[in-house]
Amino acid sequence: MFARLFSVCLAAVSVVAAQIVDDCKLNKMSPSEQAVLDRLAPLKHKRFEALSDDGGDSYTYTLVFCGGVFNGSKSSNEGLVQNKTKNQEITVIGRINDTHIINGTDWILLTYSSGDNYSTHCDKEPRKAMIMISCNKKTLADGFMVVAEHRDKTSDCFYLFEMDSSVACPPEESHLSVGSILLIVFAVLIAVYIIGGFLYQRFVVGAKGMEQFPNITLWRDLGNLVADGCDFVCRSQPRSSETAYRGVGDDQLGEEPEERDDHLLPM
Repeated sequence: MFARLFSVCLAAVSVVAAQIVDDCKLNKMSPSEQAVLDRLAPLKHKRFEALSDDGGDSYTYTLVFCGGVFNGSKSSNEGLVQNKTKNQEITVIGRINDTHIINGTDWILLTYSSGDNYSTHCDKEPRKAMIMISCNKKTLADGFMVVAEHRDKTSDCFYLFEMDSSVACPPEESHLSVGSILLIVFAVLIAVYIIGGFLYQRFVVGAKGMEQFPNITLWRDLGNLVADGCDFVCRSQPRSSETAYRGVGDDQLGEEPEERDDHLLPM
């Protein structure tokens, strides 16, 4: 009985430990920071590695988003670690239980703090990793690389990394222009007119065949009406010449031969 109870307690502790390791913890979390952190959800628990040479020594850097690099009891909330190739020395650069995040229009800057302390540099302060994520719509995550280690100062030293990801891209908003809205409204009105008119003609009027089309007579005569209107507006000469009636004048009459009526006079 005691062994079973101990097993249950151990399982509960393991679940709590897993939740601590598997979540980024923001200091003084604000709604805006949490919203940016939520955008990294597609990258959660994904591993990325980058190689670097520094003065003849080579290093491998391993990054895990909001998850521990090491699994099991060895895990200690490490989000980004450095592995020295020569002697396999592991150094924790930053931990996920001390996460900071800011963003801009097309970038996100993720910071893991509380890493292992420097031995001689930077006044022996804890290491810090800053990962600059730039917008790239063509990939979910790619191009993880080391940019530089800024440790030539007494405080606020950090490792700088960069990578490309679509999660840093701003959401695309579709805006319809006024012309598009008018076209949509016009199309809807035409559809309502045709469908509603068809149903009315068929079930109320009882029309059959082409007579079911609303205002079929108007649409049949529409072509002639348009042609008449265009002819009326655009013609430059009268449609037909009116027959002019002109009276017959004296100038149009031919000269009649002079009649000799002398023979009618009395002799």
